[in-house]
Amino acid sequence: MDFVELSSLTFLLSVPALAVIGLCIGSFLNVVVHRLPLMLERQWLGDVQAMLQDSAGLQRTLGAGIDAAAVQHLHDGGERLGSALASLPALSLSRPRSRCPACGTQLGWHHNLPILSWLALRGRCAACRAPISRRYPLVEAGTALAFGLIGWVFGPTATSVVYCVAAALLIAMALIDLDTTLLPDSLTYALLGLGLFSAWMGWTPLRLEDAALGVLFGYGSLWALTTLYALLRGVRGMAEGDFKLLAALGALLGVAQLLPIVLLASLVGAAVGIFLVLARGHQREVPIPFGPYLAGGGLAAMFFGPQLLRWWLPV
Repeated sequence: MDFVELSSLTFLLSVPALAVIGLCIGSFLNVVVHRLPLMLERQWLGDVQAMLQDSAGLQRTLGAGIDAAAVQHLHDGGERLGSALASLPALSLSRPRSRCPACGTQLGWHHNLPILSWLALRGRCAACRAPISRRYPLVEAGTALAFGLIGWVFGPTATSVVYCVAAALLIAMALIDLDTTLLPDSLTYALLGLGLFSAWMGWTPLRLEDAALGVLFGYGSLWALTTLYALLRGVRGMAEGDFKLLAALGALLGVAQLLPIVLLASLVGAAVGIFLVLARGHQREVPIPFGPYLAGGGLAAMFFGPQLLRWWLPV
């Protein structure tokens, strides 16, 4: 690598450059958070539609006790569902172009500038003046801050690149779980693969064995706790997406960071839960997603891992 290439790479991984990149990534994360759950729900409805139209499969699954008229009714329902899905416009992370959710007006490029457009429009749609959520600029600013801090702490290194990608995935997962109580496999598996591959390549200060153990104990510990809780109380206190997220954090940060992450997430989650119940009237039987707190614990461990470990396990 010659001097020009090295200088360009150093500049791209500088704190200001990473902050600007974080602004742009944050804008894209807003799209991911909104559209990915909708894409998954359409996919699941398509799976249901295929099952309903499989008359032989329905007969086999429901047993000999169901009559032909009931099977035909389910089959017809599958046809109607398929027609409804086919009538929907194409949806992906890139199509259609961004539109105002209130009036449907397509947004121009100058309305999609991170933070600046929201400020220039004073938080309202240019066409219908409907309010635009403050969360959009906050996500952009938060991602920029995370990227800038990563560059400041870890310098122009491969570790900074890995942690920036990880931070973007964690922010997206936290917001999706907060909105929908879903943790998409596409994001948790991406983080898990990133952690293992980065440890294998030596891009993070973590041995591959530690990353692999992080996956094993991350998933296994929450699975064991949830299974025990279900046996004692008759309900599952946590979803499988949380197991996968902690496994992914174990792959990224190592087995030693699992306990600080879980303890910090539990402490903050319990405090927020108590506040919601006492101050906001949140119903106790309505689940509170744990993914945002795990993601927050993972980000904290990324920056303060050794300090958190000494805090929880003083020696």
